[in-house]
Amino acid sequence: METTPSSPTSTNQLTDVIGLRTSGIFPAGKEPSIRTLRSWTKLRRIPYHKVGHFVLFDVQEVTLHIRTKLKVPARG
Repeated sequence: METTPSSPTSTNQLTDVIGLRTSGIFPAGKEPSIRTLRSWTKLRRIPYHKVGHFVLFDVQEVTLHIRTKLKVPARG
């Protein structure tokens, strides 16, 4: 009987605030500070998950949220 490695059904990886900052979803050299990310979390501007006393972020979920909800209107 041949066995194949099982593929995970979801590829969601949870990371902390430092991992979110360095995950590559923000432009190089223009990453928000850790203080800004914590402020956004407190104001519920980005999605997060609490596990015990840890605050963790799903990078794909945050990316989708930023692309759809946190758009800055153009000046004009």
